[in-house]
Amino acid sequence: MNNDLPQVTKIYQNHHLDSTHWDSYSPREGDIIVVTPYKSGTTWMQTIVRNLIFGEQESEAPSLSQVFPWLDRRLSPIEPMIASLEAQEHRRSIKSHLPLDGIPYFPQTKYIVVSRDPRDVFMSLWNHYGNYTDLFYQMLNETPGRIGLPIPRCPNKAHQLWHMWITSGWFDWESEGYPFWSNMRHVQTWWNYHHLPNILFVHFNDLLSHLPREILRIAGFLDINLDDDFLGSIVKSVSFISMKQQAERTWPNMENVMSGGAQTFFNKGTNGRWKEVLTKHDLELYENAVTRELSKECAAWLEKGRVTTKFV
Repeated sequence: MNNDLPQVTKIYQNHHLDSTHWDSYSPREGDIIVVTPYKSGTTWMQTIVRNLIFGEQESEAPSLSQVFPWLDRRLSPIEPMIASLEAQEHRRSIKSHLPLDGIPYFPQTKYIVVSRDPRDVFMSLWNHYGNYTDLFYQMLNETPGRIGLPIPRCPNKAHQLWHMWITSGWFDWESEGYPFWSNMRHVQTWWNYHHLPNILFVHFNDLLSHLPREILRIAGFLDINLDDDFLGSIVKSVSFISMKQQAERTWPNMENVMSGGAQTFFNKGTNGRWKEVLTKHDLELYENAVTRELSKECAAWLEKGRVTTKFV
């Protein structure tokens, strides 16, 4: 592989992740990989892609976890995931939460990188992590094969989690994201290669404020033609209200993971809630992390999105 192209230089293995699962993946021309750090619009983008792939038959498609596997998920045995992928005859899509230094790069594959303001990521993570069930902690920590320490229980106060999350990393090469994995560094690893034609950056803010335009942009990137009727049906299908109504279909058995199940998983879908939670000191820690981890362009895009910054 050309040295100017991304290379795998890190292995990500912890309570949630096992990047070595990708060693078993064989790409097909046009495969779509939806990549996020976490809590940045992963399910939203997967649902958009599912609509684009299946068209009018989307309502009959299997749940996201069945048809679009999270390949680097430690708790999912890799052999059946690969067998399911190989058996698929439609265009394939896969979910990943890996930085670009932990996932193999293939020129024939389409990568959609979805991100949002780190402060909004934190608020969504606080809801997500804070609602983990006892059963899910047991699954994460006691399923054989875990590398490294068990994931700790979520702190009782948001500021405690914020301080851990913004000042320390899980892996030795990270300085934020604890006790999961990096958020800012994750995005920067992809941003470093945003000039490559098979990597598309999509911002959560732009999906909120310019959904039809962003869906058209995604469809163009995937070489999928949309007429006005098809676009309108997708916009309606992937609105936050529609997705909340279909939550149990999208993520069945989510009650095993989170208190309140899929309805808790689809929390608010809004931005800016951090303004009522984070203190001046909290925001100073945020600015320190931005300076450590992000280029100026990447930081501006993360805070404001494509429509405002025009960087990607």
